[in-house]
Order: sequence, then C-alpha cells, then structure tokens
Amino acid sequence: MGFVVPPDAYTRFMGRYAEPLAELFAAFSGVGAGDKVLDVGCGPGALTAQLLSLGAQVAAIDPSPPFVDAIRARFPDIDARRGTAEELPYDTAAFDAALAQLVVHFMADPVVGIRQMARVTRRDGVIAACVWDGPTGALAPFWEAVHLIDPDAEDEALLSGARGGHLSEIFEAAGLRDVDERALAVDVVHPTFEEWWEPYTFGVGPAGDYVHALDDDRRAHLESVAREHLGNGPFTVRATAWAARGMA
Repeated sequence: MGFVVPPDAYTRFMGRYAEPLAELFAAFSGVGAGDKVLDVGCGPGALTAQLLSLGAQVAAIDPSPPFVDAIRARFPDIDARRGTAEELPYDTAAFDAALAQLVVHFMADPVVGIRQMARVTRRDGVIAACVWDGPTGALAPFWEAVHLIDPDAEDEALLSGARGGHLSEIFEAAGLRDVDERALAVDVVHPTFEEWWEPYTFGVGPAGDYVHALDDDRRAHLESVAREHLGNGPFTVRATAWAARGMA
C-alpha cells in the first residue's frame, strides 16, 4: 500500500479533502479544549492541526516513517510515534478520546484497532473514526473513470467502513457503547483538471498504486477518459465520509 511517500505528495493527494473533513470530524467527535486526544493514523497532520486549534492536548501515531518525521517537524511539542492501531504503545485509559480519520479501512484488523483505541481511552471517553463512502467519497470520480475502461478493477468501495452502517458494526464488535454514525460531506473545488489529476500519479494509496501499475499508454488513456468524464475545470468534488463515534 502506497503510504511510504513524501508528506507533500500525500498532502497534495488527500490533504485537499482531509483538511476540511477534519473540521467536521472533530466537531462530530465532540473533542474540546483541554481534552487529551490520540490521533491514530495521523498522516502528515490534518486532524492533529485541527485538534490543536481547538485547544486539545494531542498525541499522534502513524506507521509511515515519513509521516511521523513530518508531524514531529510540524508540531515539535507533541508526542508523535511510529506504530499501528492494532498495537498502540500507550497505557490503558491514557486519553479522553481517540480519533482515526481515514484510517479504519486500512487497518489490518479494524475491530482490534478500534478495541485498542478504546483501551487507551478512559471510561466514558470518546472513540471516533471516519472513512470515505465508496460510491460518493473523495476518490469516487477517479474510480468512476477507471471503471469506464476497466470494469473489474477493485476500488476502495469494498474496504472496511466504506458503506453506511459498517463502521457501526465494527465499533459494536469492538465492544463500544452508544454508537452513533452519520455522513459528513465536504465540497472541494478543483480549478483545473491537471490540479485534480497530477496527485494521482504520486503513488499514494490504492489509487496511486493503480496508476503506477499502468504502462505509459494505458496511463495516458485513463487520463484522457477522466478528463472527458470530469471536464477541464473548474469542477467541484463533493466528498462524503461515514463517521462513527462511541464510548469506551
């Protein structure tokens, strides 16, 4: 999976959606000033930045070394570590909340990951996660173009949490209480087709892996089909995510 990439590549690829989503997701989680919060799968820090702006005390963890280095450079005063959701290196009940933005669908075992998030959160603390909806998420326009020429391509719609109700199922299987799920949507304006397309060539995530696996002719064909599908720009992508929260 293509996440050992330069942080700037990830930011240009997903940050344009993750940053506005972080504002909605943090509000949904109910985190506020003074709360001790763990950002699980922090990436280069879209959610961390939002939580800090709210006055939360943030710790962050991610399995990608470049992302951990980037978040340490960006926020030198926070505890940033390399690690996975399934093996969180923190004491039990160490946090008031544990949040995972755009991470659950890439966990090796989402139930174990959410259970670990609950373990490190105090009793009655908040565990929350969000995942792009498969058919209407941030990457849907890309996969729509792919399916026009490769109908059998496996996109991200089948990943954990990418359909309504699945995050709730994962949370309940992990033993969380009072689980609530809802849709969050952000509108992102792309001024040109090129601004939208170029980050897909950076090798980030499943979409980047797919583009990198194409030869030059097939990559050019996909670009042409995507341009015909979306237009030259400007155009707006409405990206919908499923968000769930529960109590430890």
